[in-house]
Amino acid sequence: MKAWLQLIRPSNVLTAISDVLAGVAIACFFTHEALPTIQTLICVSLSSMCLYMGGIVYNDVFDAKLDRIERPERPIPRGRISILSASFLGGISFMLGCLLAYAINIHAFYIAIAIVLMCLLYNGKAKHHFILGPIVMGCCRGLNLLLGVAVLSAVPSLWYISIVPILYIAAVTNISRGEVYGNNKRAILVSLVIYSLVIITFIYFTVLSKNYAALLFLFLFVFMILSPLFKALKSLDPRDVKKSVKYGVLALILMNASWAAIAGFWLIAIFICATLPLSILLAKKYSVT
Repeated sequence: MKAWLQLIRPSNVLTAISDVLAGVAIACFFTHEALPTIQTLICVSLSSMCLYMGGIVYNDVFDAKLDRIERPERPIPRGRISILSASFLGGISFMLGCLLAYAINIHAFYIAIAIVLMCLLYNGKAKHHFILGPIVMGCCRGLNLLLGVAVLSAVPSLWYISIVPILYIAAVTNISRGEVYGNNKRAILVSLVIYSLVIITFIYFTVLSKNYAALLFLFLFVFMILSPLFKALKSLDPRDVKKSVKYGVLALILMNASWAAIAGFWLIAIFICATLPLSILLAKKYSVT
């Protein structure tokens, strides 16, 4: 069981819930519609988790050969889990994610299919490309946000919202390339610029919504990403770089809580934040990167 948990990275999977809930909140804010039923929220959350888990599992499947050199502690290179078994789990996860999305509506189903394709594109090809890799990885997160937006069938009018997580995850992915060897100052500086653009965008939407209390969530988000990033920039030590990536992923929860707060859905924002301690606890036991 421990090997399987190491493979699926449970702390990462939890962050997927925050994506879709933030997407729902954004869609409700712009369309002026009420929140969907709790059953629908649970369904879209489970769909997102399954899709994310499938992507993570196939990451290790495609990286099995390289991991024998760079990350021999992972379950597949250690021989704890076979490539065939991992591939089966990833395929089942993708299928369940798509079926759950189909149960919501056809728009969510199309987004789920797009997420699967982007995950496979990233793991199979794009991750080895200097520019395409971070962009495709960012698209996976951007589409996950749109999966929540799709619950209210508002994707055609709100697709541009996905640009924010695309930029953010592209920045995190850019940093992660140097987590094994460190000494990636240029990548960290580029990601710092992208982080700044994301922060400015959130400030803009906060002013637009006039829900200024959302700045509290935004402040926590900024602190969580910049504190380890500046430390990594100073030391360029692989351990600090890895920690910067780790908290960059976990900070997605606070970023999505900021979205919910900007939209005026404070209970959703608080619920999203409540998943952060559990994610941090799981991240101490199971690797995030």
